Parts: sequence; structure tokens; C-alpha cells
Amino acid sequence: MRQECLPPPGPGEVRVRTLWTALSRGTERLVFEGRVPEVVAERMRAPAQAGEFSFPVKYGYCAVGETEGGTPVFALQPHQEAFNAPEAALCPLPPGLPPRRGVLAANMETALNAVWESGAGPGDRIAVVGGGVVGLLVAHLCAGLPGAEVCLIDRDPARADTARALDIPFAPPEAAAPDADIVFHASASEAGLALALSLAGEEGQIVELSWYGDAPVAAPLGLAFHAKRLRLVASQVGAVAASRRPRWSHRRRLLKALALLRDPRLDALLTEEVSLADLPGALPRLLAPGAPGLCTLIRY
Repeated sequence: MRQECLPPPGPGEVRVRTLWTALSRGTERLVFEGRVPEVVAERMRAPAQAGEFSFPVKYGYCAVGETEGGTPVFALQPHQEAFNAPEAALCPLPPGLPPRRGVLAANMETALNAVWESGAGPGDRIAVVGGGVVGLLVAHLCAGLPGAEVCLIDRDPARADTARALDIPFAPPEAAAPDADIVFHASASEAGLALALSLAGEEGQIVELSWYGDAPVAAPLGLAFHAKRLRLVASQVGAVAASRRPRWSHRRRLLKALALLRDPRLDALLTEEVSLADLPGALPRLLAPGAPGLCTLIRY
């Protein structure tokens, strides 16, 4: 744990007292393990990061706090008790969104961007491979498309309960239905990517949401990949989806992500709380590969 002196807010800045932050488990695991490749280190900087990869570094981008005037806000800020931020970088929480659930905004923004990039529409048969926070949010958004047939696929049977809480059909890998119009892959595993490729129907699209850091990943691009004329598309939240980019700013997208979190069923994704004081000791357990649970909240 590092201590630092927080100066008075500068011109155009606002002081925020942190209420909650959340671990973005996939990305923060790679940072924690020192596995951010040098070639993308600049792109993977958190907006308010201090220090350089791999250590010491102050990282994180899922913070909800309260301004000195009492306004609850979301900010792309690391895990710390208080911070100064430009007023333009703070997004007020919409009415009806509890601050605790607001920490999901960055993940919801990632999911929203991926759905835009997929071109998913009403009536589509959609498979989501990987039932982590982002996969669940993608499935949740797609389930709101009229007539869409959405299925969440994960090898962990515990994800079935979360899917049920969100009214999303669930299947283990061996029971996943083929011939999907669109497949989202969010398991961050070779096996998951192979499954996603196998589930896409003729000329279907696979949207890759996983980030593997410096790990080499074998993609089975033989078999029926070419014969079925499949499309494999990368989705990354750093840029607004091309279909929306001329009209949507990052801020507009983030405000929409916050508005989409007002569904109380999404509390099912918040599975553990840890105090900031206990966080250093808890991180190895929370970020271990295969760790149970979904979104871990840090309580201030």
C-alpha cells in the first residue's frame, strides 16, 4: 500500500471521496502478474495511471465516489481513498443507480461497444462463450433485442445461477447449440476460442473480447473456418465502435453504460466485498486463475 499527499484541486478539477472501486479481473490480473507486453504498454495505460508497467504502478478504472458537494460520480480512476479529477472526466450517476452497482460502468461500456461492433440485431441467434462479468453483460444486452435467441456458455456450473438471475439461457460447452449468427468470445482461453469458432454458422461472425497479454494463443483456423467463410473480429473498448464513432464520444458512451446499469438484476454480478486495507493481502487470491466469483468490490 502506498501513501501519497493529495494536493488541493487545480483549476477545473474536483475533489472526490471514493466510495467503491472494483477489480476488472481479466486486465488487472495481467497487470498484477507483470504480463503487459511492451508493444502495447502505452495503449494499456489506465486513464489515471501513475507509474509504469510493470511495477510500481497505480492501476484501475472502476471508481464511484462522491464530490465535496455530495454528487455521486463514476470515474476511470485507480484504487485509492480520494482523488482530484477534471470535472469533464466525472460522470454523474443517473437517478435510480446505486453507487455500489455503478462500479460496473467500465465493464458495461466494454459490453456495449462489443454489441455495436457485432452488428447484432432482432431475431439473431447469439452465443456468448465465457460467463465472466463482460460476457454476462454482453448476454444481458443481447437478450434485450426483440426475438433474439441468446445463450451463455461456460464450463463453470456456478455461472448458471447468475445467468438465471438475469433471465439468460445457459449451457455447458458440450451442450452448446451450433449455427449461431454471432458468437462473442470472452473466456480468455484457447478452448473457449476454439468453441466459439465451432459454434458460428455459415458466414457467421465471432467477436473476440478476450485479451491474452503476452500469452501465445492457438486459433484453429483450419477445419471449417474458411469453408464457412467465418469472420473473426477484435473488440476493444479503447475506441468507440466504428459504426458509432462519427456521432458518439467516449463520454456519451460511458453515460449510456451508466444508464443501462439501472436494472437491479445486475447486482447478481457483485459477488464479494473487500476493504481497501485488506486488498494487498487479498489480491493473490482474487486474481488467481480460475478464482471463483465475479466482480469484487473494494469498500472505502
